[in-house]
Amino acid sequence: MRLLRIVALGLASLLAMGVQAAEDRPLPAPHAKAKLICHDCHQKEKPSTAAVPDEACMVCHGDYPAMKALTKDVKPNPHGSPHDPIPCTECHRQHKPPVVKCLECHEGKFTFKIK
Repeated sequence: MRLLRIVALGLASLLAMGVQAAEDRPLPAPHAKAKLICHDCHQKEKPSTAAVPDEACMVCHGDYPAMKALTKDVKPNPHGSPHDPIPCTECHRQHKPPVVKCLECHEGKFTFKIK
């Protein structure tokens, strides 16, 4: 029973640290300027590790075809991948630095500057 309590306290601490860590990282300027709150993207009042569904991104940024059209002049088009649709948060992360998911398999073949 004591071990169970220790494990439960440890998990609660880790969750609290995760929430605090996300709160310590401010949103990128466009999202802060738009006065977004956690619920706008996470669709939960107090998200701890709640993933952001693509539909939340699409409210402001448009659907996959709209994003592909918006970045049509970028070569290669990051939203025109043959692997579409790739979830938005695979590359665009708001509380962590962005990543180029394509480079996990196609290292050195592309250069992208993620906004």
